[in-house]
Amino acid sequence: EEDEDDLSELPPLEDVGRPPAPPREDAQRPEQGAGDAAGDPQEWLDVLGNGLLKKKTLVPGQGVDSRPQKGQDVTIRLKATLEDGTVVEEDPALTFTLGDCDVLQALDLCVQLLEMGETALIVSEAKYCYGAQGRSPDIPPNASLTLEVELLAARDAPDLELLSGKEKIQLANRKRERGNFFYQQADYVLAINSYDIALRIVGSSSKVDFSPDEEAELLDVKVKCLNNLAASQLKLDHFKAALKSCNLVLEHQPGNIKALFRKGKVLAQQGEYREAIPILKAALKLEPSNKTIHAELSKLVKKHADQRNVETEMYRKMLGNPSATGTPRKCKDKLPWSIPWKWLFGATAIALGGVALSVVIAARN
Repeated sequence: EEDEDDLSELPPLEDVGRPPAPPREDAQRPEQGAGDAAGDPQEWLDVLGNGLLKKKTLVPGQGVDSRPQKGQDVTIRLKATLEDGTVVEEDPALTFTLGDCDVLQALDLCVQLLEMGETALIVSEAKYCYGAQGRSPDIPPNASLTLEVELLAARDAPDLELLSGKEKIQLANRKRERGNFFYQQADYVLAINSYDIALRIVGSSSKVDFSPDEEAELLDVKVKCLNNLAASQLKLDHFKAALKSCNLVLEHQPGNIKALFRKGKVLAQQGEYREAIPILKAALKLEPSNKTIHAELSKLVKKHADQRNVETEMYRKMLGNPSATGTPRKCKDKLPWSIPWKWLFGATAIALGGVALSVVIAARN
């Protein structure tokens, strides 16, 4: 079972995803949704040009110059409803970092278009909200949402160098948890983005002294992020990057089972069975009862044996011995030895005589 605090718990994170739900037959596109009833469709701004994300101003703001910038911390009032009008979320003061994917993509993309004090209606298909997974129990799979948003404030994000140990830990954990959310949604690119942000926070320089406990907790957050980053990179077949992430964990914790397990999987994916097997054996030694490692190790041992058989057969063919038994074939053709011995010795004597004559001539000259 997954640890609520660390989604990289074995069985590996990549095994916990749910299959995508089939598209809803009654799903409506944004232009047919509840938001269009509020006014003239011509007033809607097609944010991405694909008709899947639309915005309309209800109450004008303070002008284009008052729009927030990426990287700033913004505060909004939010009300989210389903197509049938059911309210699924209300927050009078939701704060997040614009551009960090801390919230629904629909919000991250549209809030940067809001003017200070503006109230807008956003109609978004599931792709930019909760996707095929939905959000149990109140948001079904592939659900479009209508978001009423008011921009209340925008300010520069805090200086990471001035954060206390506790503040830095909390901020990094929020980014990590967001990465876990994206992983469960099978959006591995955004998951990697969130884990990278968390790691930048943990690794940033500081002008504040941390206690030993805070240092230990920051290292724990770093290890969790790197383990989950490796899982996401594996999903995208970014083997080199995943191997680097695993090695970074093992630099801090040589006996980290998750990192050992994933490193073994990365090497196996690259066909490096000989290197992968001892790594998985080391992980199994640390946790002998782990069935996931047992199964993976057994699979790799078999693949390695098959690989060696293929290589052996290839070498046999290269050496002109395709026999499956490996027993050297007796040479029946004696053509090289069919020349009479006296001819062979005669030819050798003539050759040696010629060499001797050449030496004598050279010496006289």
